[in-house]
Amino acid sequence: MRHGTRPASRPAVFRDRAAGFPFLTRSTLDSGRTVEWEDGTTCPVADVEIPSASHPFRTGTARVLHTAGRVERFERRSGTAPARR
Repeated sequence: MRHGTRPASRPAVFRDRAAGFPFLTRSTLDSGRTVEWEDGTTCPVADVEIPSASHPFRTGTARVLHTAGRVERFERRSGTAPARR
């Protein structure tokens, strides 16, 4: 593997925009904004819409959509019904 092809990984803070929940992780993030973390280090910060703390899949509020009816309706309209065995 060639040296110097990967970006540098460093501590970065990601913040939930809705709840204000920040978490520290390592990232190659290069942001112009910085924030001081609890231990006094200055890290780049990125605001995210849906982090792991409030993601519907992780919190158990995910909805499963039943798409079989939609597919069948599309096939009827377009006339491209699948070949039956």
